Amino acid sequence: MKNTASCLCKQVTFDVDKFQGPVGHCHCKMCQKFHGAAFSTFVEAKIVDLHWLSGVELLKEYRANNDTVRTFCRCCGSSLLFESQYNRSEHTVEIALAAFDKLEPVHPDAHIYTESKADWFDINDKLPQFRQYREAEK
Repeated sequence: MKNTASCLCKQVTFDVDKFQGPVGHCHCKMCQKFHGAAFSTFVEAKIVDLHWLSGVELLKEYRANNDTVRTFCRCCGSSLLFESQYNRSEHTVEIALAAFDKLEPVHPDAHIYTESKADWFDINDKLPQFRQYREAEK
């Protein structure tokens, strides 16, 4: 199955051959602000497995003070990619799970950065919760 994705306006499209690593619901304040939601969910892939099909010229990046980079469509604002120093060293990228139109079965395995969870959202599932990345369980 081909994992295909697009932005809201469908001008940016891409596919991903395969995924790797954990899939987490991130509750950090930057994800909340960037996605306009209680949390974001990302799946990791090797850069070589990500293939831009259209609209690459419409991509815009926001580099935060912590040297993370968030990539989005400059036409519709859809959040697409996240990249940290770790991702750069490992030649990977994290892709917003909600961008996918067709997707192989993927299952989030944890809630991360719950120390900054939105006060108005209650985590009601049985996934492990970590106050920061995955070091200290809540």
